[in-house]
Amino acid sequence: MNLFKRFLNPKSKADQDQDIPENADRGKYMPEVKLPTDERFMLNFKNNGGKFLYCVDDAEVQEAFDNILMENDWYEKQCCCFDEQLMNKFKDFNLEFNKSANAEFYLSTCEFLVANDGSILISSNQIKERKLHDLPANFIILSSTSQLIDTIGEGLRGIKFKNKQQIPSNITTIKNFETQKEGDFMSYGSSTKNLYLLLLEDL
Repeated sequence: MNLFKRFLNPKSKADQDQDIPENADRGKYMPEVKLPTDERFMLNFKNNGGKFLYCVDDAEVQEAFDNILMENDWYEKQCCCFDEQLMNKFKDFNLEFNKSANAEFYLSTCEFLVANDGSILISSNQIKERKLHDLPANFIILSSTSQLIDTIGEGLRGIKFKNKQQIPSNITTIKNFETQKEGDFMSYGSSTKNLYLLLLEDL
């Protein structure tokens, strides 16, 4: 995923000069160059207010998770989680795992990461039959670069393909990641979440 590597390892001025595309002087009537899926997701996700942590291996996932807990003082606090594998993965962080909406944060995987609008696609595989407003306000989502897709339609087809025996219910997206400001009527009624994305490189 070239964007993430560039983001973590900025190039020199000479290298940047070599990256200027051949069509940099395209006329105004030429079609716009479409950004790669990973770049579009990262830009749209951040514009939505999401917090993004890129990890090259599981050790970095553990370190990033630790940093999130320290930043928010979530050590030895309640964590809402329905995934036994995640509970086992983060069992050494002194968390009290439960299924309560009153927990400090919700820990989960997701179905896909949608580049076109920077949203997180989830289903009953992750949230059971809960509505988003029935879950904690703080989310930590663990995902991988192989889950990056272009559109929601592509994600729905992917969910159907992965679950041929029984298609999961309660399919929804999260794309508002900033705490609502008082008097912000445009976002009234939306399920806004303070969301951290741990993105593991697996391609």
